[in-house]
Amino acid sequence: MLSETLDLGFRPAAPSAANRLTADQIAEYNRDGFVQPFDIFDASEIDEIRAYFDRLMGDLGEAGAYGINCYQARMAGIWDIATDPRILDHVQDIIGPDIICWATAILSKKPHDPKQVPWHQDASFWSLSPARTVTVWLAIDDADEENSAMRFIPGTHDKGALETAGTDESAVFHKGTANAEAMGTPFTNSLKAGQISLHADMLVHGSRANTSDRRRCGLTLRYCPPEVRITDADWAKGVEAILCRGSDPSGHWRHHPRPENDDITATASPHVVGNN
Repeated sequence: MLSETLDLGFRPAAPSAANRLTADQIAEYNRDGFVQPFDIFDASEIDEIRAYFDRLMGDLGEAGAYGINCYQARMAGIWDIATDPRILDHVQDIIGPDIICWATAILSKKPHDPKQVPWHQDASFWSLSPARTVTVWLAIDDADEENSAMRFIPGTHDKGALETAGTDESAVFHKGTANAEAMGTPFTNSLKAGQISLHADMLVHGSRANTSDRRRCGLTLRYCPPEVRITDADWAKGVEAILCRGSDPSGHWRHHPRPENDDITATASPHVVGNN
């Protein structure tokens, strides 16, 4: 079992080390497993990012219709977002001054997309230990209950690996967290375009089908400190890390410089690591 081979325990963030987040916000993250919303990009900036992502997805055609995974070391525009100091200032208060981005995903739910993302814990799918990743979810479009914003089950991030059960054909994963809604009232992660949320890697979360006439597009960014280790050599082949801030004395991670390329058709597809 993953819970027997990986350290999936939660480490609380230290309020005394925070510079951008308040003590109350750190306490909220430690208690609930997430904190939001935070304004990052203004209207003109997010319009530019949206147009950029629309181009990338359009260039990939059907292959990019739902998502574009792990191009942070292959596309200059995604690299620039992942290393934006306004985002990193928030991340630093959760995981410390040495910050690695090891995965990203542009996730787009079209209007009336019937697929749902079942309740799940991200770190239970990953070959990483200890569980110290914080996920930033950047809203590219306004996200709310109507157009299938991500939902969290507060307080499920410090319970270790929870029982799973199979899912039906409406889900994008073949299994999910069993009896998740019995664990608490879901919180809808409503965000305006340009805002972010931060959540812990063992927090139970998912999203419903998009029954609205509006698209819901977001960018997930996965950040961890250098102490985290990849535990599977084959899985490691698909991880293209970026040292975003600070240093990495571990020698464990292979870091990639900013790419010159911004043509997604000029590079191969990286490893796919998940959805939200």
